[in-house]
Amino acid sequence: MISATIVTFLQRAVCQGVPLLYGATGEILTEKSGNLNLGIPGIMYIGSISGVIGAFFYEQSLSSPGAINPVLAILIPVLCSLAGSLIAGLIYCFLTVTLRANQNVTGLAITTFGVGFGNFFGGSLIKLTGSAVPSVALTNTSSYFKTSLPFADSFGAFGKIFLSYGFLVYLAIIIAVVCAVFLKRSRAGLHLRAVGENPATADAAGINVDKTKYTATCIGSMIAGLGGLYYVMDYASGVWSNDGFGDRGWLAIALVIFAVWKPNMAIFGSFLFGGLYIVYLYIPGLALRTQELIKMLPYIVTIIVLIISSIRDKKENQGPASLGLSYFREER
Repeated sequence: MISATIVTFLQRAVCQGVPLLYGATGEILTEKSGNLNLGIPGIMYIGSISGVIGAFFYEQSLSSPGAINPVLAILIPVLCSLAGSLIAGLIYCFLTVTLRANQNVTGLAITTFGVGFGNFFGGSLIKLTGSAVPSVALTNTSSYFKTSLPFADSFGAFGKIFLSYGFLVYLAIIIAVVCAVFLKRSRAGLHLRAVGENPATADAAGINVDKTKYTATCIGSMIAGLGGLYYVMDYASGVWSNDGFGDRGWLAIALVIFAVWKPNMAIFGSFLFGGLYIVYLYIPGLALRTQELIKMLPYIVTIIVLIISSIRDKKENQGPASLGLSYFREER
């Protein structure tokens, strides 16, 4: 009984942590270029609702649920999610890189806009369906996102913990590992880190600073958008409800600091935060008041991480030197 509970807890911790991993990986890639994108929560919302819109109209175009094409059921929401989050990333870049607007203010504006954008179009879809409950259910499309490896059950507890997830879970881990290798081992990754540390020196060395910032931020936004898509299409079984995503976007930003700007560390951190998010459900005999205190654990850990990060002395554990600062070539 205890082992079954532990297996279930670990499974749910992974599922809770995947949106954080997407968001943190995308933000790490962005921050390595020197851009502090506090719009990640909003971009995750935009990526989520964009995928939902694509899936909704695809399902509406079918003559019957049995006519669904598995490839299109996955491809359309994914491409819509990537397109929506890419546009949001381009807006952020245009304002902060081209127009040199304040990055903090711009990011917060993107978050406010993204949540409003998601709630507006989510509410519109709910009205189109005429549903009596304030949600949109895309169960036919969602079933293809939740499909796990067919042989997972034959491996017992190991299969349930490591092999029983949809493809977006494994894609999140693969993207994080690829980003870690890219940043540390590739020439383009070295250029990206150079721009984040000292854009003037990078510019003098012939690196296109604006292009690097645009590319890193837009790719990071698309990665974060996939986190929103995963939450709705896999974790929530295709059910969209306004404000259902919660504060996961902000936890993803905090996870960047916890992971010391390393995507491979974000894998561990995201699953840890995911476990803290639901641990109160697995502690027996808790009073309601105590449960509410346990629910605070992710935020308490976030505060502790922020305090520790502020007193770190090692350069490799610090963020990029030019993080949050606009680059003026004329001042070089």
